[in-house]
Amino acid sequence: MSIEPGSLLVVDDNKMNRLLIARHLEQQGHRVASAENGRQALTMVRNQPFDLILLDIEMPELDGYQVLEQLTTDVDLRNIPVIIISSVEDLASVVKCIELGAEDYLHKPINPVLLKARINSSLEKKRLRDRQRELIRKFATEEVADELLNTGFSLGGKLVTATAMFSDIRSFTSIADSQTPAETIELLSDYYALMMDAIGCEGGIVNQMVGDGLMAIFGAPLPREDHRERAVCAAIQMIELIEQYNQERVALKRVPIRIGIGIAAGEVIAGYTGTQRRATYTCVGDTVNLAARLESYTKIVGKPILIDECVQMGLSNSIGVEDQGAVELKGKLQPVHIYSVKCR
Repeated sequence: MSIEPGSLLVVDDNKMNRLLIARHLEQQGHRVASAENGRQALTMVRNQPFDLILLDIEMPELDGYQVLEQLTTDVDLRNIPVIIISSVEDLASVVKCIELGAEDYLHKPINPVLLKARINSSLEKKRLRDRQRELIRKFATEEVADELLNTGFSLGGKLVTATAMFSDIRSFTSIADSQTPAETIELLSDYYALMMDAIGCEGGIVNQMVGDGLMAIFGAPLPREDHRERAVCAAIQMIELIEQYNQERVALKRVPIRIGIGIAAGEVIAGYTGTQRRATYTCVGDTVNLAARLESYTKIVGKPILIDECVQMGLSNSIGVEDQGAVELKGKLQPVHIYSVKCR
């Protein structure tokens, strides 16, 4: 089986070993760099990408065990496969290295045929893992992908503080009835492209799209101290993008659209819901329900963006709001103090 050459790092305090191993690997077509101790090796892998590390155990500065420990605890480095090449032959050392995350363990002097086979196998496994990571990032937002890759997948949730946003198109059914199905699909595609860009630029994730409505989360799965302000900034951008988009629609003699956005902040249960075969990342709880109610209430007060008091308390002075007082919302036992956001 032909294996694509990789970028390899040889770490050994013995200069002769480094030179001979590097020469052998270069003859196989690999790109090879070398480090004379563990500390230098860690500096190198943090500054340039490597597909594989060949690591000695007994070295000054940091030994092989310490390098493995630091590699496996660093989310950016732990996926680099490591093959131990050492004169230490006791079983305890082999077990320790494997437990610390080493891919394989070879004794010196190294058999070149066996070394080649081990390198090819490790490179193939890494490339399979890299393709898996790419697929996850294609079918999940960056934040959810990072969460999956760093902590793995499991159904269930945890209590976090976050901001929920709901948005939909006003009078969408009437608009859809006035145009062809193809025009409606085009409208929805444009709408989601614009909204997802504004939300994504502020670190939010769109976790639900139903018809003309969407739900977004800020502050989960990755926590953000400024999740409330980010959500409101995203909402303002959404309104501005719709205004620009309407200029284009009017020029094409199409009906302009308006959207309503509701935003609420507080504790939510965030996590993966569904089954082991099909799941989605979402948030549930009273905060999420309140955001949905606020989005519906924008139709009543005639304001495009409504927020609750918790969101308002997290905003800087650069964002203007208007006090709309305490209102009664469906599903809420007590009146809710709400604010409208001033768009630019």
